[in-house]
Amino acid sequence: LDINPGAQIGKSFHIDHGTGVVIGETAIIKNDVKIYQGVTLGGLFVAKNLQKTKRHPTIENNVTIYANATILGGDTVIGANSIIGGNAWMTASVPA
Repeated sequence: LDINPGAQIGKSFHIDHGTGVVIGETAIIKNDVKIYQGVTLGGLFVAKNLQKTKRHPTIENNVTIYANATILGGDTVIGANSIIGGNAWMTASVPA
């Protein structure tokens, strides 16, 4: 389990089996989110002079992310009430 202390995490956040979970520094996780083992909320490559920009995804309210899903990028938003299937690889947003 690797949660960067800079990540913003809302109420009722639940990790079901923390093995291999990675949450990046600029990730935003809102309320009532559940994730499973092996989930990565990671960043895409950015130039060194942009390191202070948002590099990790935003997860809106009431989202479930199943095992081994990888969600990358600061512009990626997973909309409210979404379900992300296991082993998904995402670099684009999902609307609410």
